[in-house]
Amino acid sequence: MITKRTSRLAALVALPAALALTAGASSPAVAEGDGAYQINLSQLNNSGSKGTAMLSIKGHQLTVKIESEGLVPGQPSAQHLHGSTDGHDFHCPDASDDTDGDGVLTNTEATVDYGNINISLTTKGPTDAMGSGLAVDRMPTADAQGKLSYERTIPVSQAVVDHIKDLHIVQHGIDRNHNNTYDFQGAGKSELDPKLPQEATAPTNCGEVRGAAVGSIPVGGVETGTGPVEEKGVPAAVLGAGGVAFVALTGVLAFARRRRGVLLTGPTGPTVRSGSNGGAA
Repeated sequence: MITKRTSRLAALVALPAALALTAGASSPAVAEGDGAYQINLSQLNNSGSKGTAMLSIKGHQLTVKIESEGLVPGQPSAQHLHGSTDGHDFHCPDASDDTDGDGVLTNTEATVDYGNINISLTTKGPTDAMGSGLAVDRMPTADAQGKLSYERTIPVSQAVVDHIKDLHIVQHGIDRNHNNTYDFQGAGKSELDPKLPQEATAPTNCGEVRGAAVGSIPVGGVETGTGPVEEKGVPAAVLGAGGVAFVALTGVLAFARRRRGVLLTGPTGPTVRSGSNGGAA
């Protein structure tokens, strides 16, 4: 009798493994790069600017949402995804990158750390680096309180999809002389375009990607979508490929614990134990 019961138990334990293989083979693969990634924007140039952004990838469509504050009121804020899609490691700069010691971290000084423009986050039209990087007429404008809300969905290359975690957001525009405008008296001419004041192109904040599943990170003011739900205490992630096997295995183990009690045979027949601490060992 013990041998037969042991054989049946072994067959039941093997069932979840077969289910896992079947579920894994039949479930569609999630496209690499799909998901959402949070970015917390922190000030540069003592601007007082900060914010939160979310990058959402679906196929080759990138949706960028930004909520930021502390920008120059009523002024356009050039903004970009900087970084590399070829494996180079870039990150946000700090005050030590002000190599000429003039008190202003310029875009050129900061580019050593955060890399060149990959995507220009314009409100309309092209998003290329060369033609749109300084297209201030197509960049979002901060309101009278210095707050900015931005959302746009942009088609991107496979390289961006594969390396989205290597990119980060930089917003530009500072007000060094506190007169609520970009002017040449604040910090002189921009090294990028002498027709623009330095204040218009100097970075005001920067943030690096923090990888996360959609909806798993709360973001104030930025919609993150609906995250996975739990089914009676079982994480939704488990209920994908192999999830049925996980639940089945849990049931088999419970069944095995219940059956352990009838494996002992007393003088008058099977002796049932109600638990591991009850009855004789």
